[in-house]
Amino acid sequence: MISYAPFWETLKRKNVTTYTLREKHNISPNTLTRMKNNRYLSMRTVEDLCKILDCRLEDIAEYIPDKR
Repeated sequence: MISYAPFWETLKRKNVTTYTLREKHNISPNTLTRMKNNRYLSMRTVEDLCKILDCRLEDIAEYIPDKR
């Protein structure tokens, strides 16, 4: 599973709000909802978020192996 928990921590650390992402950077509300629910995002969207937040991929997402 891909978790976007690091993204929310990065937002706090960088003092960026979801409002700013939506209004200034045109990140759709649907994208943020998908991230809250750990749903699929395109790598293009992840790349855009890395550029906006000036961060690395691991600051946006992490892989968590399924428990079997």
